[in-house]
Amino acid sequence: MFDIKSVRTRVILQVLATLIVIPYLLPLIAMVQGSLAGRGFANYAKVFDTGMVPIYFRNSILIAGCTIALVYVCTMLAAFGFAKLRVWGKEFWFWMLLIALTMPEAVLLTPLFVTASTFDLYNELIAVILPLAALQVPFAVLLARSFFAGVPNELMEAGRIDGASVVRVFWHIVLPLTRPIAGAIVVLTLINSWNAYLLPMLMLNDPGKQVVTLLPSYFLSQYTNDQTGVLAAAVITAVPVITAYLLLQRTFERGLAAGALK
Repeated sequence: MFDIKSVRTRVILQVLATLIVIPYLLPLIAMVQGSLAGRGFANYAKVFDTGMVPIYFRNSILIAGCTIALVYVCTMLAAFGFAKLRVWGKEFWFWMLLIALTMPEAVLLTPLFVTASTFDLYNELIAVILPLAALQVPFAVLLARSFFAGVPNELMEAGRIDGASVVRVFWHIVLPLTRPIAGAIVVLTLINSWNAYLLPMLMLNDPGKQVVTLLPSYFLSQYTNDQTGVLAAAVITAVPVITAYLLLQRTFERGLAAGALK
């Protein structure tokens, strides 16, 4: 890291960092204050009294866990192939994969809904897990490919000389070196899958299969608009992912830095 010795430069950077953070921090403060309005912490008790919090959390944990596993496996295999293997047309397929980054999620909702209905997957968690994983893989491969490209070829050649197959070289030599970028991919996938809203709202109609991002809507209906309940539910929804990010922050930043450099 660069060592900034000038006091003036440090002050300027601190002021700029504070100004950048304020627009993101103010809505969070307003959300917490609004969730405590009126009855205070009784608003949170009201959310738990619905009996839906454990069910929604269970479903979100299942979706996030399965999505992370799928994204990790697909990303590691694809990034290794694109970076280290001699595959015909791999650059073409890599750029085709990156084109998927330009596709907004909202545009894909209708074909995804039709596909889920055709294969009788509507109202099943897998109808959310598979599209979420597919949407995360392109960016994850983009990050991981740069990291894999930085792994010395000499390590792989040494393994091949010792008689190891490509699979064993990948499993025993290359994969253990990818922990930094794997940590970043896990954190990114966790945040995006936990905060998913459009896909669960479209695909999951059964209250027993809905997720935490739909918890605030429990307090909204045609005849009800309980804003304190909505804000309290939003805070409860945000706490796990914020906690996970704070615990994995160092791994996340190290992985992003590693994936950005060859």
